[in-house]
Amino acid sequence: MATLGDIAVSGALNLLSAFIFLLAFAILRIQPFNDRVYFPKWYLKGLRSSASHSGALVRRVVNLDFRSYTRFLNWMPEALKMPEPELIDHAGLDSAVYLRIYLMGLKIFVPIAFLAWAILVPVNYTNDTLEAAQKVSNVTASDIDKLSISNVPLKSQRFWTHIVMAYAFTFWTCYVLLKEYEKVASMRLHFLSSEGRRPDQFTVLVRNVPPDPDESVSELVEHFFLVNHPHHYLIHQVVCNANKLASLVKKKKSKQNWLDYYQLKYDRNQSQRPLKKTGFLGLWGEKVDAIDHHISEIKKLSEEIEEERKKVLKDPKSIMPAAFVSFKTRWGAAVCAQTQQSRNPTLWLTEWAPEPRDVYWENLAIPYMSLSVRRLIIGVAFFFLTFFFMIPIASVQALASIEGIEKKAPFLKPIIEIKFIKSVIQGFLPGIALKLFLIFLPTILMIMSKFEGFLSISSLERRSASRYYIFLIINVFLGSILTGAAFEQLNSFINQSANEIPKTIGVAVPLKATFFITYIMVDGWAGIAGEVLMLKPLILYHLKNFFLVKTEKDREEAMNPGSLGFNTGEPRIQLYFLLGLVYATVTPALLPFIIIFFAFAYVVFRHQIINVYNQEYESGAAFWPDVHGRVITALVISQLALLGLMSTKEAAQSAPFLIALPVLTIWFHSFCNGRHKSAFVKYPLQEAMMKDTLERARDPNFNLKAYLQDAYIHPVFKGGDDDEDDDLSKKLEIESVLVPTKRQSRKNTPVPSKISGASSPSSFEVVKNGDP
Repeated sequence: MATLGDIAVSGALNLLSAFIFLLAFAILRIQPFNDRVYFPKWYLKGLRSSASHSGALVRRVVNLDFRSYTRFLNWMPEALKMPEPELIDHAGLDSAVYLRIYLMGLKIFVPIAFLAWAILVPVNYTNDTLEAAQKVSNVTASDIDKLSISNVPLKSQRFWTHIVMAYAFTFWTCYVLLKEYEKVASMRLHFLSSEGRRPDQFTVLVRNVPPDPDESVSELVEHFFLVNHPHHYLIHQVVCNANKLASLVKKKKSKQNWLDYYQLKYDRNQSQRPLKKTGFLGLWGEKVDAIDHHISEIKKLSEEIEEERKKVLKDPKSIMPAAFVSFKTRWGAAVCAQTQQSRNPTLWLTEWAPEPRDVYWENLAIPYMSLSVRRLIIGVAFFFLTFFFMIPIASVQALASIEGIEKKAPFLKPIIEIKFIKSVIQGFLPGIALKLFLIFLPTILMIMSKFEGFLSISSLERRSASRYYIFLIINVFLGSILTGAAFEQLNSFINQSANEIPKTIGVAVPLKATFFITYIMVDGWAGIAGEVLMLKPLILYHLKNFFLVKTEKDREEAMNPGSLGFNTGEPRIQLYFLLGLVYATVTPALLPFIIIFFAFAYVVFRHQIINVYNQEYESGAAFWPDVHGRVITALVISQLALLGLMSTKEAAQSAPFLIALPVLTIWFHSFCNGRHKSAFVKYPLQEAMMKDTLERARDPNFNLKAYLQDAYIHPVFKGGDDDEDDDLSKKLEIESVLVPTKRQSRKNTPVPSKISGASSPSSFEVVKNGDP
């Protein structure tokens, strides 16, 4: 168990690491040759074209203004200057609302920490329970434990203070959550009503289009919407399976980059033609002329691309039973997206189309009927991943301790018994070992989400974030506080009754406070400082800039830092909410470390969002209900853990008063969702009609069809030189004009088709230009 001295050493090491990272960042960010690394967003927006220094060659590379080095922390106040409305215009609502999660953490935990330290810490510290236990039974306890509930004797009337504080903390947390839910819902509605025209405002995605032997998918979609949405249907684009074509195009682009690299290399030194090996990664195989080899490879790929493009154009099997259907008004799209289209609820399924940047095109080719099977498979796989991950985490945590090292490497015992080394191991090593072990987990979870078949990048990230949070609760929180191997933990939970589980967790929670303090310092202090340094993007940019960049477009791709990473960042924030709420009444000494994390992370990520991250999609803060739900989950876990702990303290009179807290919290969650969640999943028809009316008044001659016709064409068909790209666009895009039905066998049938579920085919022939 880490002592107060161990935590002090850990804190000093992490503060030193954070200071070094910040100092390195302050120096590197003002160097002109790093300008595109630390301010890429301004370049990508076209608001910055060169480094701030110009003149002599040296000044273009190195900042010689020594006065700027003395202001190495001026980026912090600069990051706080931009007001929130301007931030939304600059970075989008998703980024602005993401920052509000950190602010919400400060709003919750600053008052809670003040109350806890003013009331609970004196109540806990003015006992001598742990001192007496140390004298009698050699119980190990640190100074931090004396500030916790562990120092309160059994059956003490002081537990009433903890119960009252638990109610106060719960009510305050719920109050902040309610206000934030209201605020974000209002921000979302305002954003949707005030933002400019976007293709997804007029478009729905239709899936599970039923097969018809007489008509193609495109004709069937057109007929269905001309009949059922005659006044609003405008155009549609069927979904094609272009995954193989996209893969070939990507491969050709990679080969072209290598060809450009070798040609540039040869231009610099024409005394010798560049060579390469034809084996795996160029490590073995026959040596060939690199330029000729890549020219030949590109030629072969071009032929394959041509064949695959023709297949997509002509093969009906390449067309999926799905389409993006666009409407003349937002009102028409809202009605279609939010209603059932046919008598059979499994056919003609409609939902709001993601914005074109947000579409994950590869998953559009997955048959709808296979999605349930895929999600069942991933659900089982995630269960086993979560459980079996306990084993290596427990092993690493055991090795990263004094006892573990002495057991595996006894010859190191004289070294690790040195006081400073021992403090480093107990106060620093377990946290860094756990953080390193979780590096590859987000990638694994994202692959699993993609296999499940979600159709947008935002939904992939939300799903991955949800799984990551569950994983952190089970493996990082529960896995760290419970002793024993993973199989022993599972066996213990299986054999225990349900009411015993909170007791087990409650007893273990106070014992692990020091471990979580060290983890917060490693991940939340030094880790956040490392985030602003951006060492990996810095190295990658300069390598790409030196070897691969030949055009301005290449340079933009090299410096593009990508998105914020909601699937990794948000679950990490939620872990801190969980730790803060659990330990608020148990070990309040942990709260200042949480507050420092939220404050520091808010400043860092505000700077990153303003200057660095280039969000690749805009969901209008659709993730907020998930954020709210995860804080509620943390609150319920904290209440159950306290209830279990109280039951072990023999506080029979006071403990039952905690039972109402989880019930009230769950009711509060239901109330918030019922009041505000619809704003995140539906678009009010009143808002849609108002926006349509205003737009028609302001721009009555706008050509909406031309604006929408290529919005949802697969990116692989955009920007090509071949005429067949235009042919494909015409095949995939159909406007609302008369297309005669091909159902000869049912030409005069007065009843709906049994296959398509549409109206009588004869009715199709009287529909023209969207009017009956």
